[in-house]
Amino acid sequence: MNLKEMQKEIWQNKVNKGFNTTNVEKEFCLLYGEVGEAFNAYNKKKNDLNEEIADIAIYLFGLSEMLGFDLEDEIVKKIKKKKKRVYKSVDGVNIRISD
Repeated sequence: MNLKEMQKEIWQNKVNKGFNTTNVEKEFCLLYGEVGEAFNAYNKKKNDLNEEIADIAIYLFGLSEMLGFDLEDEIVKKIKKKKKRVYKSVDGVNIRISD
């Protein structure tokens, strides 16, 4: 299954189960909660960190569908953009100096 198919399947599951499909603000809050759960799992060395990371991805795909864009296409474009960026190390911190 490719990422486009995953996005559609995740969306269909939200529809089928009666989950939020209209309130963007709520979806961002739920995503934020999942990031918190993943951090907590990492911090406490829990064995379900992998599932929490997967939940983050699922919420991202659902939110992308809700907002009307293809997350796979956006990721590919962003990777290409980031490859072209130039950074300079200043006091051990990488600072972007060009796009």
